[in-house]
Amino acid sequence: MKLDLIIATCNREVLLQRALESVLRATCPPDLDLTVTVVDNKSRDRTKQIVEQLQPQFNGRLKYIFEPRQGKSFALNTGIAQTSGTHVGMIDDDEEIATDWLIHCAHAFAPGIDFIGGPYLPNWGAEQPAWLPMTYKGVIGWVEVANEPAVFDRSFSGMLMGGNCVFTRDILAKAGPYSTVLNRTERLLLAGEDEDMYHRLLALGAHGRYLPNLAIHHYIPAERLTKQYFRRWCFWRGVSLGLMDRSQRQHDVAYLAGVPRYVVGRAARSLARSLARTIRLRRDPPDQSFTDVLSLVDLAGFAYGKHFYKSAT
Repeated sequence: MKLDLIIATCNREVLLQRALESVLRATCPPDLDLTVTVVDNKSRDRTKQIVEQLQPQFNGRLKYIFEPRQGKSFALNTGIAQTSGTHVGMIDDDEEIATDWLIHCAHAFAPGIDFIGGPYLPNWGAEQPAWLPMTYKGVIGWVEVANEPAVFDRSFSGMLMGGNCVFTRDILAKAGPYSTVLNRTERLLLAGEDEDMYHRLLALGAHGRYLPNLAIHHYIPAERLTKQYFRRWCFWRGVSLGLMDRSQRQHDVAYLAGVPRYVVGRAARSLARSLARTIRLRRDPPDQSFTDVLSLVDLAGFAYGKHFYKSAT
């Protein structure tokens, strides 16, 4: 198995160094031929120097590519195109892989398996706030879906996340490149490229496995543990989903004004609870109150993305 591990990065030299050092600490089994490729997505910091400093420790298996077009999808597509291993893995620059991550990668691809993914465990940069809703922990990249191995299919309760995944190169070639219309940049928090890729994989009939032992530890900085960040993330996540639905209907459910009826219903129930709290002067747990706020933001973002947003690409 020849694994190309791609790390797209932009202006995160300290976190990138931690990510690369976690790969050095991980046990690499003898039957795994590993190459790590850092795709520098127009960084202005010391990203290139960090990679160059660590290259001797990788014994020729750490490469650097510069991608000037801003956006993670551009960086990933460039990394995929400029590597050639039988398998392609991806982690984010703010993550550290578990010491047995490479072992699980090497042994997971039984015949017929096209891709694998696993959980994101939080590495807290500040105290977890009381208002943080567990139904929205994915906003900060905290993803734990199942305690046992599971199949990625339409009944799976989550999806394949692009910061902890490995594909066969053959299935990526069939699925095509990551969508650059849904690109996240420093200005826009569009975040649908992973979900778009996941839906395309399922449409191809690709077979994937969720592995709870394929764990990464995701750094959560204090600036993401704010209500403002959650509201902004949820809005742009909604815009992303609306854009995807505009190009191809994503849900086999009833729609209301171009929006899935369950999204409208969830927002309506949240609004009713919020009004009831105001009228009765009732205080609910802070996570429940904020959940209701985010449900309304979800609806606003989806509607904007579906009907009004004009992509720059």
